[in-house]
Amino acid sequence: MSTPTVSFEFFPPKSLEGSFRLWDCVNTLAPLDPTFVSVTYGAGGTTRQLTHEAVSTIHRTSGLNVAAHLTCVDATRAETLDIAQNYAAAGVREIVALRGDAPKGQATFTPHADGFASSVELIEALAETGQFTIRVGAYPEKHPEAVDQAADIAFLKRKIDAGATSAITQFFFEADTFFRFRDACAKAGITAPIIPGILPIENWSGAQRFADQCGTHIPQVIRDAFTNATRDGTTDLLATALATELCDDLVRGGVDHLHFYTLNRPELTRDVCHALGITPKARLQNVA
Repeated sequence: MSTPTVSFEFFPPKSLEGSFRLWDCVNTLAPLDPTFVSVTYGAGGTTRQLTHEAVSTIHRTSGLNVAAHLTCVDATRAETLDIAQNYAAAGVREIVALRGDAPKGQATFTPHADGFASSVELIEALAETGQFTIRVGAYPEKHPEAVDQAADIAFLKRKIDAGATSAITQFFFEADTFFRFRDACAKAGITAPIIPGILPIENWSGAQRFADQCGTHIPQVIRDAFTNATRDGTTDLLATALATELCDDLVRGGVDHLHFYTLNRPELTRDVCHALGITPKARLQNVA
């Protein structure tokens, strides 16, 4: 069984403490030689400037390949493409193109009058520039707003056809969930890589909220296990074991790249990677 490559998702800091946490996360995980790292947008584009600053700083100071999240929310087409051009000028050439969540207080996404109406339109515009590698999101379980999973997969194919080169899935808890989705995507004619998104559960109550928001099924056996682990004070051990087992099942099933949602808490992700045989590598800038 070959050792997979990895990538990591961070979110931009909103405070001085958050900045220290982000840089600690980057420094902890950078030695694992990720293929890329990504930096998220807040709901409704609320962290647009913070995201740009974090992306630029990580790219400049760490030497990592950084992918910036870019959404269609609350901005004109010109404003959105200007953000993309600023990334290109800073040497950032990867974008995770997303529709984005509705701003706080709004039940559903409503396009800006002069903005992109969907992620497909955003991807097409980015692809036309010829400047970026474009990644997109994918849902191995039905998106809460989708009619059914077939509609989800058809929309994913539109995003790939528009110019995206790979897709990163929402997190899930069972390898078979991903394998069924991967097979359905292949049957629909999607040939671009589908990268599984992994969430090591650093906070059980938070993970349950995330799962409810995005329609991710939590098996009862995992719920029971965390109830017991919370009582016994062993949640980190359980989270590491579950994430490692999930990743191992995925790799045995042919997955060669794993994307980790770190939530800027690097320890569990690092421990899972170590368990998979992904060990620190000496980085050139640290060699005398």
